[in-house]
Amino acid sequence: MRQILNTLYVMTPNAYLHLDNDTLRIDVEHEKKMQVPLHHIGSVVTFGNVMVSPAAMHRCADAGISLVLLDHNGRFKARLEGAVSGNILLRQAQHRVAGEGGFALDMARAVIAGKLRNARQVLLRGAREADDPEDGKSMLSAAESLGHSIRNLPHAPDMDTVRGIEGEAAKTYFSALPNLVRKSARAAFAMNGRSRRPPRDRFNALLSFLYSMVMNDCRSALESVGLDPQLGFLHAVRPGRAALALDLMEEFRSMLADRLALTLINRGQIGEADFQEREGGAVSLDGDGRKTVVVAYQERKQEEILHPLLETKTPIGLLPFLQARFMARTIRGEMEGYLPFLVK
Repeated sequence: MRQILNTLYVMTPNAYLHLDNDTLRIDVEHEKKMQVPLHHIGSVVTFGNVMVSPAAMHRCADAGISLVLLDHNGRFKARLEGAVSGNILLRQAQHRVAGEGGFALDMARAVIAGKLRNARQVLLRGAREADDPEDGKSMLSAAESLGHSIRNLPHAPDMDTVRGIEGEAAKTYFSALPNLVRKSARAAFAMNGRSRRPPRDRFNALLSFLYSMVMNDCRSALESVGLDPQLGFLHAVRPGRAALALDLMEEFRSMLADRLALTLINRGQIGEADFQEREGGAVSLDGDGRKTVVVAYQERKQEEILHPLLETKTPIGLLPFLQARFMARTIRGEMEGYLPFLVK
């Protein structure tokens, strides 16, 4: 079983990350703030204006530690990694089946089925625990609509239809999601649908930040099994876009990001003061807010969940790696079809 190595998140402005023997050391204004052994780190993620020494870059590349550069809002900017690993035969098979319309369509159907099934579980759970009958009714109605979308997916004749089903279901889901926020926090975390670039409210800003971390984990998972993260099935291929990582993260959006966002809000761990509004209406987490979310996300990844296929308890942080393996087996023809991870 693969071990979950730590992701080192560096968020302090003007921090300097450099090599110190077999450790990565972080200095701020020439003062040491942290020192971490290299063998404890699986990847390094920096936010905003963080400096990294050339020696640290080379050592990370040699050790297979990916270095990811994000802007202060968590939007992807660049990624540094060493020599590409994995079986070239697997990547050849991936490129071959990506051109087969039937295979790509089946994969897209499975990916969206997993996404909608897990999103529906979030709404059903919220409806069971709702104190307000109207909230519960709204969530049950949205869950019923998602169930209808799931039943329509196997009959979708082409990719445009699959994307259309997903788009309508996503609108329904995000319209009901604010009903899961405790009433005392709804004014601060009002949400009028999903807004991305940039997020226009605090709820969307929190989701976007969490999605960026899930995306990074999914990309790392695909690379670990030898798949090309740029070549997807559901998401269109274009330069600079990790389409397959976007495919993989669909089934994890609700369980890894949405539910964690709701927990942070409802427990008061994240509040109105943890956000800042920029010129033009863009909203983003501030420094303390980002730290709170990163710590909670790391803790969430250590929690164990019963995997329905393996029938064993598995750390949540390993799920993207397991699903990446299932994708690889499907591409090689060892599985009849891809089976997304489904939350019970």
